[in-house]
Amino acid sequence: MNVRRRHISAVALTAVAALGFGTLTACSSDSAAAGDTGTFDVVASFYPMAFLAERIGGDHVHVTSLTQPGQEPHDLEISAKQTAQLEESDAALYLKGLQPSVDDAIGQSPIATKIDAAELTALEEHGTEAGHGEEHGDEHGDEHAHEDEHGHDHDHEGGDPHIWLDPVKYAEVAEGVGKAFQKADPDHAADYRKNTATLVKDLKALDQKFRTGLANRKTDVFVTTHAAFGYLAERYGLTEEAISGLDPDTEPSGARVKELQQIAKEDGVTTVFYETLVSDRTAKTLAGDTGLRTDVLDPVEGITDHSRGEDYFQVMEANLTALRTALGAR
Repeated sequence: MNVRRRHISAVALTAVAALGFGTLTACSSDSAAAGDTGTFDVVASFYPMAFLAERIGGDHVHVTSLTQPGQEPHDLEISAKQTAQLEESDAALYLKGLQPSVDDAIGQSPIATKIDAAELTALEEHGTEAGHGEEHGDEHGDEHAHEDEHGHDHDHEGGDPHIWLDPVKYAEVAEGVGKAFQKADPDHAADYRKNTATLVKDLKALDQKFRTGLANRKTDVFVTTHAAFGYLAERYGLTEEAISGLDPDTEPSGARVKELQQIAKEDGVTTVFYETLVSDRTAKTLAGDTGLRTDVLDPVEGITDHSRGEDYFQVMEANLTALRTALGAR
């Protein structure tokens, strides 16, 4: 596999936004709750799911998100109020395996339409030794073939859930969501079908931008503090080096720093990537100790004022720019 080692869990924000539904669609007020809106009410578990619902549903849907902007989605705990509001909605769109409290709440809910994005495309294992090196040769061999002794929250049973970071897989999910909307709300099926086709076309164009933009590069290896980019790496022939055995609030071990120095030297690594919703302390520590620079590679788990873009497509294109720089693409 293209991810060489087990990775650390993302760390919760020091202070998260208050739990509650954050309304994402422009056709309703920010404080509106799910249910009784006069439209097809869709509850989305977090931003990538909400984005799909909005793009596919258009004016016919009222989309609310269980995860507030700026809140680390893996750490979400559903409140009693959210559970009650969930039951008043027409559909729930979520990604099983990413947010256990959401899985439990939706599993116990009587909501009519439950759409699990994890069932709409094939999930793969990333961040483990399973299948390592089958598709992309690892010139470092057994030197990197060790399991991390530290447990983490991102070893999701059933496969890596970060499918939205691969535009091709995200398009597959979009097609499945579109069909589910058409079945659940047949009066607007034609619009859902049209909107889905437009979204899939845009995602295919994004895929082509990544293929073209990363075609001529000096190295295939990039370093991240959160191994969310396994699908993206797999899609474009890259190798993600996720930091393992380190807490973001502590200094990296001397052995790991030495290992990263060797990786950087052998693979031409220039950058340690961090993300917008967790601390950048680990990335900066590693960069300082290894003579590398830092930059953002956003897993697009939520859009905030600090995001490099206002929606999924803009942030993904910013990620492409960051990767091109780090990999020496021409």
